[in-house]
Amino acid sequence: MIPVGRWLIVIGVMLVIIGVLVSYTSILSFLKIGRLPGDIHIRRGNFQFYFPLTTCIALSVVLTLIVYILKK
Repeated sequence: MIPVGRWLIVIGVMLVIIGVLVSYTSILSFLKIGRLPGDIHIRRGNFQFYFPLTTCIALSVVLTLIVYILKK
């Protein structure tokens, strides 16, 4: 079996690759991650606050289902 440390490194590298794809390309733009209804975005002068509440909930549900299916 692969040690936990290696799994964490692999998962981290995958997250970096996905982050670069989402940030700098339009490959995953159809997902509208971070722009869902319910995401909180406040602008006041020089201040800008953004909290992706709905996106966090949606990702949590999807990841929970994936882990549940993989453990079965």
